[in-house]
Amino acid sequence: MSFKSIIQEMKGEFESFSRKGFDVKFGNGSRSRSRQLVEDSSVPVDAFMQRCWANMPPELLRDVLMRIEESESTWPDRRNVVACAGVCRNWRDIVKEIVKTPEVNSMLTFPISLKQPGPRDSLIQCFIKRDRICQTYSLYLCEDQALNDNGKFLLSARKCRRPTCTDYMINLTPMATPKAKTVYIGKLRSNFLGTKFTIFDAQPPNAGAGTEGLFRCHSSRVGMRQVLARVPVGSYPISHISYELNALGSRGPRRMHCVMDAIPASAIEPGGVVPTQIEFVRNVDSFLSLPFLRSKSISGSLSTEKDGILMLRNKAPRWHEQLQCWCLNFNGRVTVVSVKNFQLVACVDSSVVGLEPEKVVLQFGKVGKDLFTMDYQYPISAFQAFAICLSSFDTKIACE
Repeated sequence: MSFKSIIQEMKGEFESFSRKGFDVKFGNGSRSRSRQLVEDSSVPVDAFMQRCWANMPPELLRDVLMRIEESESTWPDRRNVVACAGVCRNWRDIVKEIVKTPEVNSMLTFPISLKQPGPRDSLIQCFIKRDRICQTYSLYLCEDQALNDNGKFLLSARKCRRPTCTDYMINLTPMATPKAKTVYIGKLRSNFLGTKFTIFDAQPPNAGAGTEGLFRCHSSRVGMRQVLARVPVGSYPISHISYELNALGSRGPRRMHCVMDAIPASAIEPGGVVPTQIEFVRNVDSFLSLPFLRSKSISGSLSTEKDGILMLRNKAPRWHEQLQCWCLNFNGRVTVVSVKNFQLVACVDSSVVGLEPEKVVLQFGKVGKDLFTMDYQYPISAFQAFAICLSSFDTKIACE
């Protein structure tokens, strides 16, 4: 077959396709066919389900995805699991069933993993990079012990100074430039002195909690379609951090306390459970990034009492006579002396059987001029740990 005949054949196919599309679009043809087209148009068609790889046998597909999930345990190879979830709806549903929460598999896979509690028996090692010029902070997952640029990006935050407080806007996307597009998931707000902080989440901390009476129904006619109800713009307080004042100027590091409003005190007991978010709220209003809305806070049914709520405190360091400094055992993760270094442990009752005394939940320390390590584990999440560490960057004259 000559090249000219191939072109003519392709041209004929395109013409027939165009005539068919013309008939469908403008209703040319018999009346019965027009009625059939109208009836078929009311049935939603999933484009993903029409692809060939969506028709694989479920047993074979599950076995393949399980092998991929088990073989890729660290980043950057872990991205293969995420790529499989983006193929089609069948693949995504199976991958979501196979991939467990960080509490179970000790790995961060999807973005929602940053809102879920860490593993129970080990620390997830991360590091934070500070940009003094842009006033931004970036959280990375450690892929090796070198703490270089090969880490997996997790979260970013930008410091916003206001007349009466300081806000750290936390996002899922990097903040390379001041006008970069961001995905807001929460914030950290301080008081005027920088001694008290509140962590806000962009969505309720647990499914069904604090959402009754908060949904607003709006209906309007836009393009002959009904506008669905949206999650209200606002923030939900999930934690409070306070630094003790040191008015007498006594020797010692900072003393801090964290009240985790969204985590019950029973979570750290054997068999305890932490409310876990399973997905991000959809249809969140896109105006969260505007300044006049960021200061608005919506409080749901979160308890304001301290009873039954998990409380964290910094682990008391010991004074080293030879070095003449306060010391904590960071297991080699901290190399630079700084007042910002701390370790948080849970305030527990010593009479409870099965609890480890002085078990470190979060540790943060300096390893370079603008490089810090952050290690966390159950029952807090990466988002909560990152927000707590951000509170340590502010200068606190009356606390040290």
